[in-house]
Amino acid sequence: MKKTTPEPREEDKIPPPRTGGDGFGEGGADSDASDDAIGSLQSDLDRFRDLALRTQADFENYKKRSARERDDAIKYANSSLLERLIPVVDNFELGLSAARGEGEQSPIFAGMKMVLKQLNDFLTENGLRPIEAVGHRFDPNLHEAIAHESSDEVPEGKVIRQTRRGYRLKDRLLRPATVVVSSGPAA
Repeated sequence: MKKTTPEPREEDKIPPPRTGGDGFGEGGADSDASDDAIGSLQSDLDRFRDLALRTQADFENYKKRSARERDDAIKYANSSLLERLIPVVDNFELGLSAARGEGEQSPIFAGMKMVLKQLNDFLTENGLRPIEAVGHRFDPNLHEAIAHESSDEVPEGKVIRQTRRGYRLKDRLLRPATVVVSSGPAA
């Protein structure tokens, strides 16, 4: 934003100092005193104009920052609820894998699978996305490494296994994926 100084108002304009012929000789000390006063007033005027412009710019920045913070608050309003639901989904997936042991034709397994699908659909509708980690390069911004394992199949620095799924809420990381990273072939 280009700063421009406002045009001075008529009452702000200071008339030029009078010179000579006022009946008091050359003016002497009165002329010097009035020049000093005018110079002081002009510098005060310039300082207050600058202060007003800076205050106006600060206020504009404050309005923009407040609008941005308000938008973020609306965008991420559900984050605490979704963050508390993630462990429930984790435990539900563990229960589903235990129910799979009884057979995939079991009505309990089928019912739990439908509920998990509904829960995942709800989370997706609210902007929560799982982080896919297995086979991807380790990224400390998205993954939390808990171990390194040597592997002949998986190149060094790639994720071998995911022990806990990570999630993003829109463009923010809500929980990192807990992973095991390959350290390359065994020596």
